[in-house]
Amino acid sequence: MKIIPIAFETLGTRGMATFVKTKDVKIFIDPGVALAPKRYGLPPHPIELKREEEHWKQIVKFATKSDVLIITHYHYDHHNPWKNLEIYKKKTILVKHPTEKINKSQKQRSAFFLEQIKGLPKTIEYADGNEYEFGDTKVKFSGPVFHGTNPRLGYVVETLIDDDDYRFLHTSDVEGPSQDDQLDFILKNKPNLVFLDGPLSYMIYRFGNKNMEKSVENMIKIVNICDELIVDHHFLRDLKWKERIVEVFEAAKEKKVEVKTVADYLGKKIDCLEARRKELYGKD
Repeated sequence: MKIIPIAFETLGTRGMATFVKTKDVKIFIDPGVALAPKRYGLPPHPIELKREEEHWKQIVKFATKSDVLIITHYHYDHHNPWKNLEIYKKKTILVKHPTEKINKSQKQRSAFFLEQIKGLPKTIEYADGNEYEFGDTKVKFSGPVFHGTNPRLGYVVETLIDDDDYRFLHTSDVEGPSQDDQLDFILKNKPNLVFLDGPLSYMIYRFGNKNMEKSVENMIKIVNICDELIVDHHFLRDLKWKERIVEVFEAAKEKKVEVKTVADYLGKKIDCLEARRKELYGKD
């Protein structure tokens, strides 16, 4: 299995855009990228805008050659309903259910997106809790789980790709995980590699210290069953992320499991542009 992450916070943009190739099928999870409209009261820096454009070009490139596109939920850093809609042409599209277990905002966005791509895909399937087979490759989805700690931001689906030799799990926006059902899907499927979006610690006033503590406990449980844990997306909006999960690193060291970011995974320098926006603008 070949796994190529494309748009993530440590690469300079918001997203969890990931291309996966097995011997049977090419899959793209969450073909979207975005920037924070405001951070520290500042708009995106020109460097961020350029990076977003670069990442979108890569998304289009890899999505175009994919057989299957997966939309885990309808936030705009995970799908784009306006540009390059030809990427959906003659593809199998597996989406979070557009009307069930969904909040008002995402329900509206899902309806708009599905109308935009109408007539383009070969087929559109609702992924929630379902399994699909492409040759010897199995794609399995969790049931809808909270986008975070409650239903306010809606629900997402987690994705497992299993080609019989290797198991890869993409959590989407679970923000943690702090909830039992978010964690259970990971533990039950015993993935080799996990791409975890991580806790919303840069907004700890909203996320809550108890949810942060629970997320750390659950991340320790994850390193006990996987070979490699990649943390990125929400968690890497916090420049002090490492300080918050010292116990996870200690547990991983005992188990000889690697905990790192997407940039580390790719052998690149961590480049969290959003978290460094004040620095980019030369402000204290």
